[in-house]
Amino acid sequence: QNYLDNFWPDLKAAHELFDSILQTRRERESESQENHGKEYPEHLPVEILEAGIKSGRYIQGTLNVNKHRAQVEAFVRLQGFGSKETG
Repeated sequence: QNYLDNFWPDLKAAHELFDSILQTRRERESESQENHGKEYPEHLPVEILEAGIKSGRYIQGTLNVNKHRAQVEAFVRLQGFGSKETG
């Protein structure tokens, strides 16, 4: 802010961009505080997930996403299964 004020006081577009970035940052910080520091809200509480995994209703695994083709290529490696049994 100081740099823009001191060296580019007449550059309206830069000041608007800075204000926009600042507002977005504040909104994200506010959302982060609401979600207790988590980037994404939980779909189900941890207790329900753990009970579902234990009962066999849910399965637990690791999501692997191709960083070059993330929109179309991913798979889940199930815990407790060999590397041949992925889906």
